[in-house]
Amino acid sequence: MIYGVVNPRCEAIVPLVVGNSNGQRQLIDAVIDTGFSGFLSLPPDIISTLSLPWRASDIGTLGDGSEVLFDLFSVDVIWDGQYRKVDVAGSEAEPLIGMAMLYKYKLKIDTIAGGLVKIEAL
Repeated sequence: MIYGVVNPRCEAIVPLVVGNSNGQRQLIDAVIDTGFSGFLSLPPDIISTLSLPWRASDIGTLGDGSEVLFDLFSVDVIWDGQYRKVDVAGSEAEPLIGMAMLYKYKLKIDTIAGGLVKIEAL
């Protein structure tokens, strides 16, 4: 199981360890974004610090309907106690967890400041 907390802005925050294939790791706080269909997004400074390898570019549609070009990188994530290699979209926004990361998991959010966020395998 994965646990997090709801912050004062009503964002469901989950701590994650992300890293590269050389074993370099970084702890981040990521916001769950059910409108994001990808796995994970990270800002350029984290991608650069971890020297994540570029994989491809892809067009994504934002919430306002506009389309943007995202660079995709490969990252190792500790998810539910296991290492997973997933694609991460480079984005100027704060780190986000998307629906692809949550696939086959149940998400429970107590939507009050300080509320529990719980993610468990189905």
